[in-house]
Amino acid sequence: MGVEYEIKFKATAQTLAEIDRAIQSEEAVYQMQTTYFDTPGGTLSARHYTLRKRMEDDIAVCTLKAPAKTGRGEWEIPCEDILQAIPQLVALGCPGDLPDLVKEGILPICGARFTRIAKTVKLPEGTVELALDKGTLFGGGREMPLCEVEVELKDGSVQICDAFAKMLATQFSLTPEKKSKFRRALALYKGE
Repeated sequence: MGVEYEIKFKATAQTLAEIDRAIQSEEAVYQMQTTYFDTPGGTLSARHYTLRKRMEDDIAVCTLKAPAKTGRGEWEIPCEDILQAIPQLVALGCPGDLPDLVKEGILPICGARFTRIAKTVKLPEGTVELALDKGTLFGGGREMPLCEVEVELKDGSVQICDAFAKMLATQFSLTPEKKSKFRRALALYKGE
């Protein structure tokens, strides 16, 4: 299990372009298609579980994110089929109640399509990934633009990640984004 630690910011397309030009580092560009799943009764989202399948270019990755003792746990496995991924995620150590929770079945409820520019930023005491995401969130027949910056800790201390994110926010006048892509797409699905 990885423990996810990331900081998100709202952005505009212009701000993403400015950050892209200003932060020169090793980078990769991905076309992302994310589908989020839940039970018909919303059991997973009620427990703050996020079950998703993401296509990163042509590679399928199935992921479960769930509350953990310290932060948010994240388990992922390369797999084309979300149902086949569930026992594999449990074998990796995700919450063992997942198979029982999905017995009633799962369905795709919302998602995101976006381009990600991922920059690996090596700092003196750690590494962060800077993700510049631009695209669309969708759910319930509705869509909204997606434009955000993520700073995710890859190695080192949380303080290193926080300091880099604070510098970025100050330099580019970024506003924190409190809700995940899933929570915003779920709100579209629910018509909120």
